[in-house]
Amino acid sequence: MRHDVSLADRFDLTKSSVLLNGTQALVRLMLVQKERDRRAGLHTGGYVSGYRGSPLGAVDQQMAREDKLLRANDILFRPGLNEDLAATAIWGTQQAELRGEGKYDGVFALWYGKGPGVDRSGDVMRHANMAGTSPHGGVLMAMGDDHTGESSTVCHQSDWALVDAYMPIVSPAGVQEILDFGLYGFALSRFSGLWVGLKTMKDTVEVTSVVDGGLDRMAFVTPDFPMPEGGLNIRLKDHWIAQEARMIDHKRFAAEAFARANRIDRRVWGKPGARIGFVAAGKNWLDLTHALDLLGIDAAEAERLGITTYKIGQTFPLDMTSFHDWAEGLDLIVVVEEKRKLIEVQIKEAIFDDRRGRRVYGWYKSGAGGMHEDELFPTRMALDPVMVAARIGDILVEEGRGTDRVKAALQVIGDAQKSANTQDLAARLPYFCSGCPHNTSTKVPEGSRAYAGIGCHFMVQWMDRSTTGFTHMGGEGANWIGEAPFSTRAHVFQNLGDGTYNHSGVLAIRAALAAGTNITYKILFNDAVAMTGGQTNEGGLTADRIAREVQAMGVGHIAVVVDEKEDLDRGRFPSGIAFHPREELLKVEEKFRDISGVSVILYV
Repeated sequence: MRHDVSLADRFDLTKSSVLLNGTQALVRLMLVQKERDRRAGLHTGGYVSGYRGSPLGAVDQQMAREDKLLRANDILFRPGLNEDLAATAIWGTQQAELRGEGKYDGVFALWYGKGPGVDRSGDVMRHANMAGTSPHGGVLMAMGDDHTGESSTVCHQSDWALVDAYMPIVSPAGVQEILDFGLYGFALSRFSGLWVGLKTMKDTVEVTSVVDGGLDRMAFVTPDFPMPEGGLNIRLKDHWIAQEARMIDHKRFAAEAFARANRIDRRVWGKPGARIGFVAAGKNWLDLTHALDLLGIDAAEAERLGITTYKIGQTFPLDMTSFHDWAEGLDLIVVVEEKRKLIEVQIKEAIFDDRRGRRVYGWYKSGAGGMHEDELFPTRMALDPVMVAARIGDILVEEGRGTDRVKAALQVIGDAQKSANTQDLAARLPYFCSGCPHNTSTKVPEGSRAYAGIGCHFMVQWMDRSTTGFTHMGGEGANWIGEAPFSTRAHVFQNLGDGTYNHSGVLAIRAALAAGTNITYKILFNDAVAMTGGQTNEGGLTADRIAREVQAMGVGHIAVVVDEKEDLDRGRFPSGIAFHPREELLKVEEKFRDISGVSVILYV
């Protein structure tokens, strides 16, 4: 039956069939959680905080756009200055009712950020997860992963950072499951006292789908689980020794019990008695189903060939009981998983003492450490349906299940891969937009060199501008502290965007001052975080405020290079600062490179 779907229905909770992208699904998730709580007799509040970054670069824009609606539903959106401070604020939401001063029964909270933001938030994650969540609150951590480094300085994967902090992870395979697994995550968080990671990728977020956004779509079962004295949730006075004991002895197993009770992992194709099983989660589940389709295998053919598939929703901790039930009788288990293997190692751990002749293929066919020709699903970069189809098709042939249809499909796939491997005729590197101030602000005088940093100006490294090298976000220039004592060069320039300065880069300037290094920071001010959509800086950062801050920290030489059309109020700047037109940038740089200590050129 066809349903009429309107764009205006996205956040209308009276409508079930709605058209959403992954980012909008996070907004609707918060609204749905609030309404489900209201129907359950709970007076809860919601809180959203984090820091933008691909593939979650537009979360703050979407939340801000719906701010009025969110506030009407007691949901507060407050973007963080950076990721770890946002996570700390979310830790605070779980403490709101501990002292008898809370306005609500609990606060459910959503953190968002890309993989490097997960890394820098590790200390908060560990502390807050040990402390726990409110029984009627809960925390969901939407981690944006860029496995192929398309808009990042590393090919990052957040899963293991969360595992290290004992945080459960759910991995949605599309927009529908962002809603479904988000609700599951809040329920799991409340039950187990744990923060819950929601893995997001461009393949599952930057897509649009018609989904079932109904309020009653999901129902959760509370497992029969033996609770320790005082339960698993956050406590007002709690020692870290006791926190660790509860985490290891109870919380992890509570998360596994919740997964089992709510059947988040399930057999999709095949039936008991199958001999070959394929396992995948999230984006890789989409790769697997597409690959089977390329091989001409549907549900009926899979059953005929003795194949079964297992879709995992909670990748950590894995529900071992349900997995053992599914794996009963299998000869071969194939784990389709990209990057560093998480599901595979848990499966191998699960059957280590009960092999029954079962083989597990994943990273390698012959076990880790084998020759590279035995590598099956690499940990480098990402998987795609064609690659997966080729690998599992070969496995089916090896296992005596290579039908004529499968062999014909493999021939077609092989021909397609040969065509895809042809050399590109031309490659065009990205460049600054027309009119972007970075076109001129990143130039350096002859004989000097500069470091790049996080932001659009990162691209200057492949331009003829004597700029090479970069650091993580917020470390800009700190690498020179270590390099300078062992270098014949006396001075470097460091590009630093105003967004990065506001996020964490200001500390790098303080570190350079403390070390007494000879460095000129070129702070590129455009009043926007241009790389993620042009959002304004948190806290109303202005050029004159930056000048006052760096002067107060101890920077003795500051110059402002500005286009007259910017119409700066020079009276707001501290005294002793020289103003120059943009065409004098190189002259200013030539002067500043001879100054001892830390200096700043503010390019507006």
